[in-house]
Amino acid sequence: MHVTCGIDWAEDHHDVAVVDQDARLLGKLRIGDDAAGFQDLLGLLAEHGDRPDDPIPIAIETSRGLLVACLRASGRRVYAINPMAVARYRDRHVVSGKKSDHQDAVVLANILRTDAELHRPLPDDSDLGTELFSAQPESRICALICSVRRHPTVRLFGAFVTDTPRRCQPPRCGSLPGCYAADL
Repeated sequence: MHVTCGIDWAEDHHDVAVVDQDARLLGKLRIGDDAAGFQDLLGLLAEHGDRPDDPIPIAIETSRGLLVACLRASGRRVYAINPMAVARYRDRHVVSGKKSDHQDAVVLANILRTDAELHRPLPDDSDLGTELFSAQPESRICALICSVRRHPTVRLFGAFVTDTPRRCQPPRCGSLPGCYAADL
């Protein structure tokens, strides 16, 4: 059975819907933006056939946040669908145009069910992204600043960086390879 999941993202909670290949709603859930909510989501997905070798694909309206990071880290295909696209799909199903978090989760799941080939899953993290995610917080900041300052566009604005008051300067940790005080 082909199953898809849609998640309507919000700041403090998320609405989840799971549908099958015939657009039947198999399960719905409202979860918090915390570890307990993520566990509840994994439980709902497992109830409907989610397996490590064949995870249920997930559509969500954002590419950022704790929930998306956890989903990606668990090896799932996550599709970030533009909220305007979701609104157009919603118009196909709800004539009144009234927004409902639960209905948007169902719409997101149906987008993958019918048009997955028209959307791209989020790419895997780059080596630098993985390094930043696994590093200590202060090392993440330093590595990010170093990589940004090496970018050609940023070099054009070097005068701004050197004229920035001392209190705005980043910490000079030098803890990651390639991160030297001279880069800062």
